[in-house]
Amino acid sequence: MALPLVALLLAASTPERAALAASPTPPAKEPILVYLDEAKLLRLPPQTATLVVGNPLVADVSVQPGGILVVTGKGYGTTNVMALDRTGAVLMDHKVAVQGPRDQVVVVFRGVERESYSCMPNCERRIVLGDSAAYFTTTLTQTGTLNLQAQGTQAAAASR
Repeated sequence: MALPLVALLLAASTPERAALAASPTPPAKEPILVYLDEAKLLRLPPQTATLVVGNPLVADVSVQPGGILVVTGKGYGTTNVMALDRTGAVLMDHKVAVQGPRDQVVVVFRGVERESYSCMPNCERRIVLGDSAAYFTTTLTQTGTLNLQAQGTQAAAASR
């Protein structure tokens, strides 16, 4: 049972599958809507040689095989993404609008201090831009420590 599932997952992760899953680039006047901390797949115009992001603090991009563009929401607001060919001609210029999380987020205010929780199905800490510095730093530090411990456990298991 596990072997067919692994084969299915590997087949779904090929660049060809990613190209099929990518949305076509929207018409020029429509912004690309991305949610904070999420990504969206788009097709790049053929002949794209250079990508320019207006404000990488709002959105970031990466190029994958098969002409796939991954747009990731990094901060609230709007920016733009441009694709240029080798001669510098603009092939694509799109606004990117990054909106807040769309899942069930509960925001708790304690005076001026703000904390965010993702409540799907249980409420757990979630760091969101705009949370108080102490809450944001504590949650981020705990997450980083947990990830380092997990990597250490994996490294130790791999060396055995």
